[in-house]
Amino acid sequence: MRVSHLALDDFRSWKRVVLELPAGPLVFLGHNGQGKTNLVEAIAYLSTFSSHRVSAEGSLVRIPTHEEEPAPARAFVRVKTVRDEDREQVVELEIVRGKANRARINRANVRPREILGLVRTVVFAPEDLQLVRGDPSVRRAFLDEIAIQMHPLYAQIKADFDRVLRQRAAIMKHAQSQLRRGRTPDLSTIEVWDERFAELSAKVSATRFKVASLLSEPAARAYDDVADSHRHLELSFDASIDRTIGTNPDDPGSGDLGDVEAQQRRLLAAFDRMRDQEIERGVNLVGAHRDDLGLKLGRMPVKGFASHGESWSVALALRLGCFDLLRLDGQTPILILDDVFAELDSKRRAGLATRINAADQVIITAAVEADVPPELDSHVLKIHWDPRTGSQVLLEEPGAKESAEPGLVESEDPSGSEGFEPSVSEGVKPSVSDSAKPTTTVNVESATSDSHESGAAENESSGVCESVKPDVLGGVDPATGEDAESKGERRAEIPASASSPKDEAFVPEADTVAAS
Repeated sequence: MRVSHLALDDFRSWKRVVLELPAGPLVFLGHNGQGKTNLVEAIAYLSTFSSHRVSAEGSLVRIPTHEEEPAPARAFVRVKTVRDEDREQVVELEIVRGKANRARINRANVRPREILGLVRTVVFAPEDLQLVRGDPSVRRAFLDEIAIQMHPLYAQIKADFDRVLRQRAAIMKHAQSQLRRGRTPDLSTIEVWDERFAELSAKVSATRFKVASLLSEPAARAYDDVADSHRHLELSFDASIDRTIGTNPDDPGSGDLGDVEAQQRRLLAAFDRMRDQEIERGVNLVGAHRDDLGLKLGRMPVKGFASHGESWSVALALRLGCFDLLRLDGQTPILILDDVFAELDSKRRAGLATRINAADQVIITAAVEADVPPELDSHVLKIHWDPRTGSQVLLEEPGAKESAEPGLVESEDPSGSEGFEPSVSEGVKPSVSDSAKPTTTVNVESATSDSHESGAAENESSGVCESVKPDVLGGVDPATGEDAESKGERRAEIPASASSPKDEAFVPEADTVAAS
């Protein structure tokens, strides 16, 4: 499977962009702050509805700098996927700030969770070092991401678990407050919440345990491939319930973390045992929210004992193991390498480059071309910020040299893929440089020259660039709200119902030029 087209509106730093992604390894090349990571983040977000950089969905919607420009309320992500060379599918997601998201498959309205699993990705990024050195919550999220891609229905179980976890914690917090004021805690509904919390917690832990068990062998094998070490990587699942009450030899199922009913009984027993402590502290002390993924090299835990290089190798092995695991059912995920080659030495680069050959599609971001192994023979989309004309994305064919004066070069097939994007508007006047090599340029609108390129800058605003704007060719212009017929009339509000049969405002046809 691969993504052949990507369209974004008001996503992170990008006001509007449409790209046709070529087959084979693809590199988004550009200096820091150009918005290259935002492009791969959009693709990865469709896989699990989570970002490897931010936790709040609202941060994904573009934030303009200029006060006169109204802040967009929603962002759009749209991709066309290709399976088995001929099966095409368009997947669309509308991310609404502060409201429920909306989704469509081939322009038919669906529930957002129905698109989970349609686009599979594995992302390796500098933030993945936290898989080794960070808190258990990072490793729990890692297992959840894999589980959602393997079993999309798990996303609903996890969402229900998070909701019940918050509700039960609120009850404990209220009981703590009553106890401190000398009152008898009100626990009239706690048994109901205990039952529901135990059920969902057991399901979440059982799923994570199975994922960790399946991941153990491919991750260990990947570590041996990329690390120059005599020690082997070992994975284990550290369940909260085991730390709290241990195993019961009289209950044969108590030691099997995959046995949901047995774990539910153990959790209910733990709740009774820990009740006073939970009320005193006002928190949930046992449950899936305290699980962890154990990582060891030999007999030593990785966290606190592994060197910097070993930690990088473990993080890389976890992602490569995830890639190998997900492709076992015949659906090879898209491998996204977000600015990681600069962090790896030559041996780890070589090990990663070898694995790239097994992927149907690899998308790489890099600040300098020297960071990308030359043997990949990759296409290069250069993201160049020019405050006079706006951001431009340049596509270089393998082996092509950069032209001296990068300009807007006419595509051989500017119409792109039928049904995904329109043909070039007459308002665009491409010019071909005499010195230009076989290079295609897509002129897009970027919201920033100081984009949301790092997680630390997720709330920074960005300035609107001046860019060539093609006329709207039918549908609604997402930037101005105008349609081709009215040429100035305001766009109608998107209806509240996600099932409206005439929802033309949802991810309109883009009006930019596609790279070929």
